[in-house]
Amino acid sequence: MNEEVNGLTPEQIRSLDASRQRVIDSIGKNMDLYGITLSIGHLYGYMYFQNDPITLDQMSETMGMSKTSMSTGMRTLMDLKMIDKVWGKGSRKDFYEVVPDWHKNFVDFFSIKWRKAVESNMASLEKSLREIRLLRESDPDNKALSNVTAIDEDKIKAALNYYKWLLRLIDSFETGDIFSFIPKEDE
Repeated sequence: MNEEVNGLTPEQIRSLDASRQRVIDSIGKNMDLYGITLSIGHLYGYMYFQNDPITLDQMSETMGMSKTSMSTGMRTLMDLKMIDKVWGKGSRKDFYEVVPDWHKNFVDFFSIKWRKAVESNMASLEKSLREIRLLRESDPDNKALSNVTAIDEDKIKAALNYYKWLLRLIDSFETGDIFSFIPKEDE
């Protein structure tokens, strides 16, 4: 990082850089746990400490990443709603800045991921439920078939109930209702 900061000694700048780097590494590791590459986590961390919007070229130079990798990382962060593209006065280049609200980032990230997974899983469960019911109806006098499909149907219904609950949880994140149950910390 080693930015020019008026009024700071070289030792103070090194100390500040070390503190920031520790946070950036922590952000990268945390995002890596949730399936975002370490380098994209570091990109977000570096951007977090920028006080002004920054271009792809500037971030590429800062991080030593290729412009292609940087563009992919920025696109990923934009898809996750963790950064915004902003207008840069007097420039034709795209500028980017971090969405600094960590609560919003968490909500957006997990809502996007969870909703996608839930919808996919529910579609699979509903298809299986239809197939099981058709199978049972194909031989209604077969008690063994009736018993085994009834057990499977109960299990699938229980899974669907879980996913319906998870959708309500996602909705509570997206509407902000979750924060009335678990309030944000005030400084």
